[in-house]
Amino acid sequence: MHLSKKCSVFKVVLSALVIVALLQLIYLSFLSRFHGKQQRYRYSELFGGSAAKKNGHSEKNTRKERLRYSLSTGGIFDNSGQYRVYKNLIKSDFTTNQKPGSHSNSDILSLATHTTINNLHHLESLLERWQNPLSVAIFAHGEDVKYATALAYALSFFCPKIQALVDFHLVCLSGETASFPEQDMEHFAGLEDCASVFSRLETHRDKHQNYAISGNISYPNNLLRNVARGGTESSYILVIDMDMMPSAELHQQFLAMILRRPPASDQVFVLPSFEIRHARKIPSTKAELVQLYQVGEVRPFYEELCPRCQAPTNYSQWVNSYVRETGPLEVAYTLSWVDPWEPFYIGPRSVPLYDESFKQYGFNRISQACELHVAGFRFSVLSSAFVVHRGFKIQGEFHAKKEEENKQNRILFRSFKEGLKTKYPSSTRRC
Repeated sequence: MHLSKKCSVFKVVLSALVIVALLQLIYLSFLSRFHGKQQRYRYSELFGGSAAKKNGHSEKNTRKERLRYSLSTGGIFDNSGQYRVYKNLIKSDFTTNQKPGSHSNSDILSLATHTTINNLHHLESLLERWQNPLSVAIFAHGEDVKYATALAYALSFFCPKIQALVDFHLVCLSGETASFPEQDMEHFAGLEDCASVFSRLETHRDKHQNYAISGNISYPNNLLRNVARGGTESSYILVIDMDMMPSAELHQQFLAMILRRPPASDQVFVLPSFEIRHARKIPSTKAELVQLYQVGEVRPFYEELCPRCQAPTNYSQWVNSYVRETGPLEVAYTLSWVDPWEPFYIGPRSVPLYDESFKQYGFNRISQACELHVAGFRFSVLSSAFVVHRGFKIQGEFHAKKEEENKQNRILFRSFKEGLKTKYPSSTRRC
């Protein structure tokens, strides 16, 4: 009798456990279906046409239609015919709402940058620091053309700051075209907010180096710089690489400086460039940077690879010059260009474009700095502004063809310098 009762209790407990397990399975099935339905809705809202209209998302739907139109144009070919350019593939609210001929403080200075999809994740922290109009030229090849189009659009769709301030441009090979990703839910399901888009970009991180793209494809850095520059109407432009960071409040400080003393038309403003150990936080101010510099956590950009390329900046003079924490930004000193200096600088729209013949590694920025010199520009070093590259540049971390490309571009640079004599016949300056 006692054993019979125990068996009955055991059966009841076992039945209860089975029922609980079944209820859990039903609940999980419901959650899965609900999540799938939610994912399909978010994908439809992002890339489809009906959900946005039905739910009244007129502004985002307009953004979607603008993208469709940009893609429908097929872009334009660059001067070489090798690349297809989709300028203003995705416009920011700032650019869209800008009236012809109107000017605002935000319109004085823009930042222009370039990247492949593997470095696009840096955009979040770059914009957080910059907080003003930003023009991004993305180079993509093969499957990445689709990913770059979709993820750039998703960033502008889900991220308010990006939507407000960032213009995206796309460059691919002339034989490739970008299209609207309507049938790729398997790749883009899960994009439901800004954080999820950046998480997806993390999966592309370090997929390949900019100069080691699959298929032996050349990275057209100077074309990208010109596309990003041309994507802004600002009076002054700062061109940097995506993995670099400017000092904090540079936009406001520069604006205040040029309002106090309007610059000459032949003047560019040099930002001393540094590189920092990967583990370190990017400094915001000169005081923070100098502290790290003094203990070896920050050093001049390219110090190990090409110390001569940045040495004319005169780092010791800049580091040791006293700047009050609350003092205004100003010109610390003015320098003449010397070979092979390749400074990062803020320049007026009138500065010459980058020569697009230079691709891959070597002489792509120095050629433009050389032309600035021949054209008569002066290089004024700013007192407390700077740019920092994330990570030390060291030997052995570059792609295999770096030296070969450097040799080819050195030959091209010699020809380029000869061409400057014809372009600027009255100039007595030489590179």
